[in-house]
This record gives sequence, C-alpha cells and structure tokens, in this order.
Amino acid sequence: MAGRYYDEWQMGDRIEHPIRRTVTETDNLLFSTLTHNPQPLHIDAEAAKASEFGQILVNGTFTFALMVGLSVGETTLGTLIANLGYDKLVMPKPVFLGDTLRVETEVVELKPSKSRPGAGIVTFAHRAINQRDEVVCSCRRMALIKGKAAA
Repeated sequence: MAGRYYDEWQMGDRIEHPIRRTVTETDNLLFSTLTHNPQPLHIDAEAAKASEFGQILVNGTFTFALMVGLSVGETTLGTLIANLGYDKLVMPKPVFLGDTLRVETEVVELKPSKSRPGAGIVTFAHRAINQRDEVVCSCRRMALIKGKAAA
C-alpha cells in the first residue's frame, strides 16, 4: 500500500504495520561499523557478556531507523515531501540479537502547511514492540505530506 496524502489522514488514525523484522548480528554489526560507532556493547561479544545485559545490545540508532523504516509503506511512501523532525525519542527497553520487532503508528496532529499550499504536516507517533510485547522504541515524526490535489 502506498502512503496516504495529507487529506486522507484523520486524527487518531492507527496502523499496525504488517512487516515485522528479526534483528540479526549482521544488521547490528554493519550499522555500527557504517556509522563509526565503536561502542563495545554493540560489537564486542566478550565486553557485552561482562556487562549488566550479559549479551550484545543492538545499536539504538539502528532500532530507531528500523522503526521508522517499517512504518514508511503505509504512511509516507510516495507522498512524503520531507521529514521535518523527530521528537520525544525514547528507548525504554533494550533490543537484543534475535528480537523480532513490529511497529504501530498513530496520527497525533494534523496541520496545513503554511509554506506549501495543498500540503500538510502529519505528526505520527511510532512505537516499536518486541516479541515479548515490550515497547523498545518510540518517537514522534513530523512529516510534510503532499495533498491529493497537488499530486
């Protein structure tokens, strides 16, 4: 399903995104090295084993990026002009290798764009949830979305 136009969103719209994703060691290692993050908790199994977690922690910025990515198909695919910002990003539980994440989204604010007639700003509240039904990441994403008439 393609993303929705601004005019098609309503306050309180909720989506349970159909694609889930199991996080692999390769995901975590590649993301950590591509972003030059040498944190031993992410890339050193022995250091991670000696930590309070007892195992490798998945890079939090990967978790955040995956959460947003899993939401794109049903929110902004083909209708996005620009992501304007992210707010209230929290990671209340750790993500470990082998965890499977799913994402839920709710529309929490709608406002017409002042600078782009026919477009509007949709604020999405995203939540990533693991296989134990624990919220592992959440944020608000402000997206400038095309209006249907402008398409």
